[in-house]
Parts: sequence; C-alpha cells; structure tokens
Amino acid sequence: MGRAFEFRKARKLKRWSAMAKIFTRLGKDISMCVKEGGSDPENNSRLRALIQNAKAANMPKENIERAIKKATEKNTENYKEIIFEGYAPYGIAILVETATDNNNRTVANIRSYFNKAGGSLGTSGSVEFMFTHFCNFRFDQKNLDIEKIELEFIDFGVEEVFVADNEINLYASFEHYGKIQKELENRNLEILSSGFERIPQIVKTLEYEQKIEVLELIEKIEEDDDVQNVYHTLDIKNI
Repeated sequence: MGRAFEFRKARKLKRWSAMAKIFTRLGKDISMCVKEGGSDPENNSRLRALIQNAKAANMPKENIERAIKKATEKNTENYKEIIFEGYAPYGIAILVETATDNNNRTVANIRSYFNKAGGSLGTSGSVEFMFTHFCNFRFDQKNLDIEKIELEFIDFGVEEVFVADNEINLYASFEHYGKIQKELENRNLEILSSGFERIPQIVKTLEYEQKIEVLELIEKIEEDDDVQNVYHTLDIKNI
C-alpha cells in the first residue's frame, strides 16, 4: 500500500515537468529533421508535421522558431537516433527510442537503468519484432463522413479509422506516412498532429506490486534526456 501510494504520488508530481520534457523531445525532432531536409517547411513535409505537433503540444512559437534556427547553425549538436531493446523484470519487453549526441553516454545510462532494476539490455532485434510500427494522424472531424474517409483512405494504407473528441484518427503501417500526409494536405485537411508509435502485439499481466516495479524502471528510463519514447509489453490496466 505504502509503495503503491508513493509511486502514484510521484507520477502525479512528474506530470508538472512533463511539458518541459515534451518540448525537449520536439526540439530534438525538429533539429534532426532540419538537418536532414532543410529549414523551409514548404519544402520539408516532415518539418511541417513537426511544427503542427509542436503547436498541438502548446509549444510557444518562439521556441519552435528557435529550434529551427539553431538546427541550421554549424556548431549545433548532431543528434543520432538509436534504438535500445531489453527486458525488465518478469519478462516484460522494453524498446527505447533515443536521440543522442553522445552514444557512449546514452549506452552507459540505459544499461545502468536495466541492470539496477534487475533487467537486462538485449541485442538489436531482440524485442522489436514484438511491436507493430504504426504512423498516426489526427484532424478535425468537421462535417466529414467517417465511413467515406475510411473507404477512401484504404488505398493509402490506412488500417484503422476512429473518432475521439470530434477528431478523426487514422492509423497505418509506418511506411505509409508520407503518402497519407500528402493526401490529407491535398484535401486541405488541417493535420492537428501526426507521428509514429509502436504497439505491442501481446501484453503480459503481472501482479500489482510487480507492475509497480516494472513501471518504476520505465519511468526512470523516460526521465533520461536522451530518451524520446519508451514502449513495453506490460498490461497497465488497473494502475
């Protein structure tokens, strides 16, 4: 009871600092995107999407502009995307997406989190196959016919369409991102946010105290400045 209470209390307090973490992640995404495709959103479709994501996260306009400008400077850090795979206690698979300018630091940190929690860092490909890599888009429903959207976007690889909070959500395999974005823009449908995520194919149920133990490791990893996203196979119901 005491440990669970402290864990919930800690999670609540961490929400206050979550916004700063989101801005940091978006800043890194923008930096890598600008270095790869240029600083003009008109000619860089991925940058256009990231700017929309930043706006959806209430990132101030000056922060967005600063991130784009900084990425064009010669002495700016060059971030590299690296994926780490491993197991938490009780056989829970964890996949960590990072963006780092110091690979040695990031490897050492991620390994230490796993080791201290009684888990283990695996090799490339050891757990990635347990997750399906999706892209997603969110835009205003307005007066759109959801069934018509679903039928028309099948040809663009969309696998799932649903409405939540008067917004249409599209899900498709990650490789279809570009053509879906292009079609939405061609239809003048304003994309509120878009991105990528990995959804576990199978989740594992643990006892409550075991869940808390695994979630403590996941949150420790998420707190690392180099970490962009953490995915896992833990069934988090009833937490």
